[in-house]
Amino acid sequence: MTVEQNVLQQHSQKHQQTLLNQLREVTGTTDVQLLQQALQASNGDLAEAVAFLTEKNAKVPQQDEATYYQTAQINNDRYISVGSQADTNVIDLTGDDKDDLQRAIALSLEESNRAFRETGITDEEQAISRVLEASIAENKASLKRTHTEVWSDSPNPHDRKRQENCPVGLKNVGNTCWFSAVIQSLFNLLEFQRLVLHYSPPARVQDLPRNQKEHRNLPFMQELRCLFSLLVGSKRKYVDPSRAVEILKDAFKSSESQQQDVSEFTHKLLDWLEDAFQIKAEEDREGEKPKNPMVDLFYGRFLAVGVLEGKKFENTEMFGQYPLQVNGFKDLHECLEAAMIEGEIESLHSAENSAKSGQEHWFTELPPVLTFELSRFEFNQTLGRPEKIHNKLEFPSMLYMDRYMDKNRDITRIKREEIRRLKEHLTVLQQRLERYLSYGSGPKRFPLADVLQYAMEFASSKPVCTSPVEDIETTAPPGATTAQLPPPASTGEQPDASVPPECSGSGPQAQQQQQQQQQRVSIHKPFTQSRVPPDLPMHPAPRHISEEELRVLEGCLHRWRSEVENDTRDLQASISRIHRTIELMYSDKSMMQAPYRLHAVLVHEGQANAGHYWAYIFDPHQQRWMKYNDISVTKSSWEELVRDSFGGYRNASAYCLMYIDDKKPFLIEEEFDKETGQMLSGLDKLPPDLKEYVEADNKLFEREMEEWDALQARKLQQEKLALAAASVAAQPMSTEPCPPDNTAPQHDPEYMEQQSPTGDSKHLQEDTERAISKAAAEHDEKSPEALLNTAMKVEYTRLLRFAQEDTPPERDYRLLHVIVYFIHNQAPKKIVERTLLMQFADRNLGFDERCKSIMKVARAKLELIKPDEVNMEEYEMWHQDYRKFRDTTVFLLIGLELFLKKSYVDSLMYLIYAYQYNKELLAKGPYRGHDEEMIAHYRRECLLKVNEHAAALFETGEETKVNTGLSIMNELVVACIPLLLVDEMEEKDMVAVEDMRNRWCSYLGQEMEPNLQEKLTDFLPKLLDCSTEIKSFHDHPKLPSYSTLELCERYGRVMTSLTLSRTPADGR
Repeated sequence: MTVEQNVLQQHSQKHQQTLLNQLREVTGTTDVQLLQQALQASNGDLAEAVAFLTEKNAKVPQQDEATYYQTAQINNDRYISVGSQADTNVIDLTGDDKDDLQRAIALSLEESNRAFRETGITDEEQAISRVLEASIAENKASLKRTHTEVWSDSPNPHDRKRQENCPVGLKNVGNTCWFSAVIQSLFNLLEFQRLVLHYSPPARVQDLPRNQKEHRNLPFMQELRCLFSLLVGSKRKYVDPSRAVEILKDAFKSSESQQQDVSEFTHKLLDWLEDAFQIKAEEDREGEKPKNPMVDLFYGRFLAVGVLEGKKFENTEMFGQYPLQVNGFKDLHECLEAAMIEGEIESLHSAENSAKSGQEHWFTELPPVLTFELSRFEFNQTLGRPEKIHNKLEFPSMLYMDRYMDKNRDITRIKREEIRRLKEHLTVLQQRLERYLSYGSGPKRFPLADVLQYAMEFASSKPVCTSPVEDIETTAPPGATTAQLPPPASTGEQPDASVPPECSGSGPQAQQQQQQQQQRVSIHKPFTQSRVPPDLPMHPAPRHISEEELRVLEGCLHRWRSEVENDTRDLQASISRIHRTIELMYSDKSMMQAPYRLHAVLVHEGQANAGHYWAYIFDPHQQRWMKYNDISVTKSSWEELVRDSFGGYRNASAYCLMYIDDKKPFLIEEEFDKETGQMLSGLDKLPPDLKEYVEADNKLFEREMEEWDALQARKLQQEKLALAAASVAAQPMSTEPCPPDNTAPQHDPEYMEQQSPTGDSKHLQEDTERAISKAAAEHDEKSPEALLNTAMKVEYTRLLRFAQEDTPPERDYRLLHVIVYFIHNQAPKKIVERTLLMQFADRNLGFDERCKSIMKVARAKLELIKPDEVNMEEYEMWHQDYRKFRDTTVFLLIGLELFLKKSYVDSLMYLIYAYQYNKELLAKGPYRGHDEEMIAHYRRECLLKVNEHAAALFETGEETKVNTGLSIMNELVVACIPLLLVDEMEEKDMVAVEDMRNRWCSYLGQEMEPNLQEKLTDFLPKLLDCSTEIKSFHDHPKLPSYSTLELCERYGRVMTSLTLSRTPADGR
């Protein structure tokens, strides 16, 4: 064949491949042979090919077959042409007007081809453009959103400060969790990180890019460098990737939106990076073949060997991300085995050529970074939309690729044949075992060994001759005073089994004996007597059986059961041996020379139309898995990865696997200083320009924190001044001199100090005066100081008795007095004594001379207390905790009152803050707060009720109600979900979150108006965001002021109502 003929053939094959891709995209059909048949029947006319497929699909439903690679022809494209998932905007081919449909398709194809010829931008790039533009638009819109929305930044920069040595997260700037997952996975490949950070644009293109690719790729490369440098050395907890996404968006022009697909984005990202490095490589190595590090890092080659219509072929193909089908396979090796063998391959190994077609793939060169796309989306032709495959698929942390290498082709074929033979034998054994374990001919089947055991138990049961129906008919009614007499018990001698004694007696004497015994038998009471009377038969029993019959039958059944059990054990042992043999088939050292360690797992949760992405990435230096979920970066484990990635559990599953060559440590090795030999870290890893960039950003962030601190200091000072002014204004008129300035901090806590004898103050004064009166009655002649000491002991004894009393939940004496709270929590003695002194030093204590004199002594004692005797900071801390305890109680009782009134939306925020305040208190001690499980229960139930209410509003389809429902979800439910997920040990909370998400995900499969579908698609990623980062939230509701007696009364009332309404299922 001449060179010209070869070029023409390659051009023809490439054109045919383009037609196949366009036809696949339009029709959603992934069967390559069917597409080729349509093109051949239409002589390359796309409109006729679509008509051909339309008629064929109308007659025969498309079978669910594995997607095939199209590698039989020579292909110059960089990637394998793979049957990708159909676009979501699939043309409806079920309409009646086929002519109009075909004209529309032809026009669409013509416009698509013309657009490509004019702009050089493919449909795939235009699709990515739509996503990127939507992300940027949503990011800009987010600047106008209120602080209640879940992705807004915390106003306190200290909340956004990076912890020491903690990885930096990436902010989700609007449906860009896919961007974060991919970028973090690549960034943690240290070799890739170094390539990006040390990339410098070619000198000749710095002024003016030559073409569109340079205009797109080089600015993006610079922004990616800046983003990577911030991930290395930023002092922020997370950074904003908007500028990098903006560059991607500007490369295309579109206005539609959808959430981006991980594999599609990774595919295009590597493409752009390859182009950028190619430009640099061409400049650095003029005259020589340029070496592209992106190709060396991510691309490999495989050999396609096969037969096409009886003709053998052998082609070498280049691949980047290797796609694998998930449906129908249980683990990664099964996926790979299926992907490496396509069609009928018997003719590949036989000497004779036949008309069968098939091919095998053998890797000739594996890349250092091996990426697998797990195809978890498939297009449902019947419903006309994509669906996600939730099947479980296991994958190992260490993958050996030797069995798929071309150099091991002969050995692998032998082993595959041996495995095929073993699996055939295994199938036969499993079928035989199934007959033993599921015995019977009816719909219900049982293990044969159990059937024989049951037969033996029946035969060995005590014989009876009374019919079970007759026995019931002669029984006295339930209300009778006597019970039907069961068969008489033996009197000591064993009766003849062939002649039951109950059948031998008759006549008046037997009846009289029966009546006498009937009077002695106790009545069986089903509600007070849980067991069946001992003399009633436990099982059905044979009517008549002789000892000889029983002996023969027992012998046969024993022998048969023993034989069945032995056969079952032998079958199970053989099956286990075959499984083990198959597992160890590739375990010899010769087949473990290409180890690949799992580096990253990209996870998708949700449905085909919407969802959330995050990544698990292995840290080889800390030897642990990390979870990268947008701005949240947390420690994880292999167990958590398995739960979220294998699939079959919830709606989460792995979508992309990234393995790295375990024999190439440079991929994850840190960089060392060439002169000192020390490992580089932080800003030392960066080139000078990026180091300067990061330092400038860090200074901006430090300035932001300083400004925040200054603002908070000013606010605190203003609050102190306002409190001081209010305190001075509230002091009662008195002729007594004011205490010195150094006693200013000695004001009562707000729940103890009052300006008039009303409410709490009146209640507290009465208790104090009662203690003074009791002390005076015991020691009438004592001095005021002695009376004060005695009165304080009396009051403390009273409060101690309250603290020691075992009370029901509706009576909490901690609310009655702060001292009770202190005793419960073992507050220091000095704190308790000072608090009691403050109580007796109240200016409103009374008007008789005795109380006034005691008050003056108490105030004098307070002034004499030295700063080193009582730690005032600790004193204030204890009283602040008690104030928080009372606030928690108010939040709780209001929330529960509203919950009982079924005002769930209003109740939720009170219960949320009750739980948060209570959790902070319980962190200091078990008696600092209320029952955490009880608050968590009602918080969870309230959230589920609110979710149901919002979903019901959405289901109405009315614009106003739909908006109200989504507003409730965004402002309340979505914002509260991280609070439930932050502690993954609480399984009930996690189940509740999954229930709420599943409720909304279920709408994806339902028919609805386009505007509702758009709102749902926009909302779901926020709901499915698995981040446990607690972002900005509602200001807590303003609390009313309750007196101590009113607070105790209302709390007791609501707790009593809960006690009456609880069910045993509550577990309390």
